[in-house]
Amino acid sequence: MSIDITNIIGQPESQTLAYKAVLPPSKIIARIICSFANSDGGYIILGVTDDMDIVGLSSDFRPTAIVYKAINLISPKPQVEHQSTVHNGKNLYIIKIEKSEEIVLLEGKQYKREGDVDKLENPIEVEFKSQGYSEIGRINNELESYKNGATSAKIKLIEHYQSILKIIDDLDKILYPSDPNIPTTNQEGKILTRILFSSFADNFETYLSDLLYEIFLANPDTLKSQKEVTIKEVLDCSDMQEFVHYWANKQISKLQKGSVKGFIEDNKQISKLEAIDGLEQKEIEKILQVRHLYSHRNGIVDEKFLQYFSGEFDLNSEYEIPISELLKKLLYISGIVNNIDAKAINKYRLAEISTS
Repeated sequence: MSIDITNIIGQPESQTLAYKAVLPPSKIIARIICSFANSDGGYIILGVTDDMDIVGLSSDFRPTAIVYKAINLISPKPQVEHQSTVHNGKNLYIIKIEKSEEIVLLEGKQYKREGDVDKLENPIEVEFKSQGYSEIGRINNELESYKNGATSAKIKLIEHYQSILKIIDDLDKILYPSDPNIPTTNQEGKILTRILFSSFADNFETYLSDLLYEIFLANPDTLKSQKEVTIKEVLDCSDMQEFVHYWANKQISKLQKGSVKGFIEDNKQISKLEAIDGLEQKEIEKILQVRHLYSHRNGIVDEKFLQYFSGEFDLNSEYEIPISELLKKLLYISGIVNNIDAKAINKYRLAEISTS
C-alpha cells in the first residue's frame, strides 16, 4: 500500500481533507473517518496544523494501533488505508477513507462532512418545559455555546451536564416542588439532589483525567516528566494507549481527596495553563467537599466539612442545597472547564471538535 500525498499537503481543509497537528484519541479519528465515509471520502493527515504548518508527529507513539481502534468503533467498517510517511523531514501519518456504499455509524450515530466540519446527522433536540424553571434553558444555551472548538473531553462533560439539566426539568415536582430557591423536603428529592450534585462534581474530575490523556497522547514528552511507574502497571495494560489512559486517571488521586492545589502542583501540564487562580481553587475545593458529604455522609456535616465552611454550619446538621444553587455551581464549573480547555488546545495543539 502506498498513498501519495504530494499534491494534497498544502491544500486547505475541505470536504475531503482534514489536518490534525497531533495524535488525537481514537474516538476523534473515528468521528472524522465516519463523516468522510458517509460523504465523499477523503484524507486525514496527522502532523499538520489546520493552517497547513507541517509540524510532524512524535516518534514516541505509533498511530497505527489508535487508528485500528478508531476503525473498530465504526459499524459497518468502511474501506480505510493508513500509513506513516516522512514529508519535508517530518513524520506524518496518512489515513485515506473511501466513500461508503452504505451508511456507517459511530456508536449508533451518523456523521457527515460538510465543508471542513464533521456534523452529527439528526441530533436529538433537548426540549424543556415551556412553563418550567427558565434558568435551566438559559444554562443549557450557554453550555451549548461551549461545545464548538472543544476537546473530546469537554464535549463529553458538557453533554453529561445537559443530561443533568434534563433530569432536573423532568423531575421538578420532587426536586423543587415549591420553588427552585428552596431545598426540597421530599425524601426522594433530597436523595436525587445529592446524586445529581455528586455526578456533576465527579464529571469535573473525569474531564481533567480525559484532558490529561489527550495531552499525554498528543505530547508524549509531557508524559516522560511523570514519576516512575512499576513494571506491573505497564504489564497490566494491553497497549500503550491503555497505559496512557490509566496514568491519566491515576493523576487525579489528590483531586479526589479534595486537594485542588495538590492536583495542580502534581500536574505541570495543568499548572502551566494558569487557568485556575487561587480563589477558583478554593471554590472548587468547597464544591468537592459538598460532593464528599453527599457521597459518603448522606449530607450530614462532619468536622472535615467545617474546616472549609467555618462558622457556617453546625456539626451533624444536614447540609441542604436548593436546585438554583446546584445549577449555579454546575455553571461555575462549566466556565472553568471552558477556560482550561481553550488554553490546553492552544498550548498543546489538541484536536478540536467543531459543531458548526
